[in-house]
Amino acid sequence: MATLSEMMQALIPATQRQTAAEVTEALDLGSGDRAGKRSGFLIMLTLAGIIAIAGVLTDSTATVIGAMIIAPLGTPILGIGLGIVRGHLSLVVRSILWVLLGVAIVIVLGLAFSVFVSTPESLETNSQVVGRTSPSFMDLVAALATGFAGGFAMCRKDLSAILPGVAIAISLVPPLGVVGVCAGQGLWTDAVGALWLFLSNVVALVIAGSIVFTLAGYARDPGSSRVANRRRAYTIVTLLAVVITIPLVVNSVVSVALARWSVGIQDAATQWLDDEEGARVYGVDWSGATATIEVTTEDGETPPLDELQKAVAAVVPSFVGVVVDVGQSVEIPVQ
Repeated sequence: MATLSEMMQALIPATQRQTAAEVTEALDLGSGDRAGKRSGFLIMLTLAGIIAIAGVLTDSTATVIGAMIIAPLGTPILGIGLGIVRGHLSLVVRSILWVLLGVAIVIVLGLAFSVFVSTPESLETNSQVVGRTSPSFMDLVAALATGFAGGFAMCRKDLSAILPGVAIAISLVPPLGVVGVCAGQGLWTDAVGALWLFLSNVVALVIAGSIVFTLAGYARDPGSSRVANRRRAYTIVTLLAVVITIPLVVNSVVSVALARWSVGIQDAATQWLDDEEGARVYGVDWSGATATIEVTTEDGETPPLDELQKAVAAVVPSFVGVVVDVGQSVEIPVQ
């Protein structure tokens, strides 16, 4: 017990510890100057949404970072974690409602600004969109680390200066802007991917914030509920974390597998065409579980497929389809 107490003291020294009341005042939009807090939240969120969407549409990383710095969405999200730890159901519900309102505002802005997108295809080469529509497990890991940083910054007086860095590290408003823009262009798969990234970041912030606020002892501070069923809240958050994590892990595994299979397929195709004068392998494209090898030859003819079929079968599973595209809409099935 003494060791745990010493560790907590080292993480959050008493001399630097913010009181539960001070943290609640910072995170609860329903306490203190309610009108001022809420109007400030709505103004900055709307402006952050516009800036983020403009940065996405112009593929400008600097502009998107600017939106991250001023976006206030992390406040009610950490408020959810604080409400859970202190046993204040009203704070949890109130914070969730503010998060949902923020989500709606930014997505609607994205839908409105989607009219400025020339074609849906242009979004497929936009780095700001591509980077937010296929979240992986590492995105969740980064969000958890950022959540811990944000929690410590709220609990410790000497770490408040890092909050802008926390805002940059966590991706909240930009993914929501991508959701609106992609949905407005009918790219529903990309919209769902960006929304999943946002949800994973929200859950990570709530989990990390709850852990840090518990370490800070806020559950025992004056004003915290002594009868609240925190175990039920922790169970719900854990279940949400599992639901969010499974698709991210699957996506990560699939991405790694596709990358490795692509290298193997391209190497096999290169060796297959090695004796063909002027033949060239351009790359491997994926459509679902089918890989297309883009090649060109001087006469448009290809060598017998036997060697390629054997090489491909050695590097990819049998359920993966492989075809050779020799141009002019001619595709030759390999596997």
